[in-house]
Amino acid sequence: MDSILIKGGKKLKGTIRVSGSKNAALPELFASILTDDEVILQNLPRLDDTRASVALLERFGKSVKWTGRSSCVISAHSKPSGEIPYDLVRRMRASILMAGPALARYSKVRISLPGGCAIGMRPIDIHLEGFKKLGARVTLKGGYVEMTATRLVGARIKLRYPSVGATENLVMAASLADGKTVIENAAREPEISDLCAMLSGMGAVISGAGTARIAIEGAARLGGVKHRVIPDRIEAATYLTAAAITGGDVVLEGAEPSHMRAVLSKIAAAGVRISLAGDTISASASGRTLKPVSVRTAVYPGFPTDLQAQWMALMSVVKGDARVVETVFENRFLHVAELRRLGARLSVCENTVRISGGAALSGAPVMVSDLRAGAALVLAGLAAGGVTNILRVYHLDRGYENLVGKLRRLGAGIRRVSG
Repeated sequence: MDSILIKGGKKLKGTIRVSGSKNAALPELFASILTDDEVILQNLPRLDDTRASVALLERFGKSVKWTGRSSCVISAHSKPSGEIPYDLVRRMRASILMAGPALARYSKVRISLPGGCAIGMRPIDIHLEGFKKLGARVTLKGGYVEMTATRLVGARIKLRYPSVGATENLVMAASLADGKTVIENAAREPEISDLCAMLSGMGAVISGAGTARIAIEGAARLGGVKHRVIPDRIEAATYLTAAAITGGDVVLEGAEPSHMRAVLSKIAAAGVRISLAGDTISASASGRTLKPVSVRTAVYPGFPTDLQAQWMALMSVVKGDARVVETVFENRFLHVAELRRLGARLSVCENTVRISGGAALSGAPVMVSDLRAGAALVLAGLAAGGVTNILRVYHLDRGYENLVGKLRRLGAGIRRVSG
């Protein structure tokens, strides 16, 4: 099993390019199920999750051809099996996003209950309640969800929580439903707006993307599209935090600052000089004394839950006290114990971690519990004295494209070890 070795203490300096968004790419890959016409996706990140999604599409009758490092062409190849088995979905929570387009297109789907990172329950009942409103018959049997519908019919759906996945699933399903669907209390993340832009390019009529009320006029047929995936705002924020934790100077190209306002304001409040120019973000922490800043996670446009672990690592080395309050997931502090192994002074009380900052971190063997926890351990290792050995790094392969290579380009003492 591979591991990552980091010799900490080096200030990061240089320029890297932000990859396409994982959280946008996955539903957009699955949206190709809605048509037999050719779909071209550009700026796709090469990740384990995108590879797994391609394998799912191929199992579902699609032909997927990569045309360069970050583009692929998706076309119809064979009749779909109608079943998405456990062996393909057990590692990736986003596999449930196949349900909406498959149900809308083929009137039935049988999909294994999904897996993914161990960061909380993340129940799919919000998805299933929405499908029922659209007219689907839903049964759970033997670890599978089975859904059938002669034809989906537009409906008014009010989500009890603004779930990103449920919003995406229902928007895709509604795109081929009869009549108009209105989703209220919808999630507002940029990835949803990007999915709606792709669906609009395929011929869907959608209004309200990026707001809490999305309206979809169902179409009889959707066509092909060429679509460019938005930049990954979480990857970008992780590298900005890496600049801060090492006291370095990092320039990100190909970013989208408008998607990162909550994060950029917190990084600036901590004392990092942030400069914006088009799709370029510059972060300078060299020679600056950083200040403790508390965060409370929230759905977009609030501070993202996918960055709280990395923020905790940063605040561990900043002198002063800070807090991280997690409001999105109930089990997302598994990284606390591993950060403590590196010397971080952290205490947990229910959904809050209190940080006594200014710790002198020192390298140690640590283990990754989930994708963003792994990113936090990498950041802490960059700031720690000595060598940090990070195990179970396959979690990182799910969401960070060429993480080691990009950090090496910035001058980090980091390498991946096979074993």
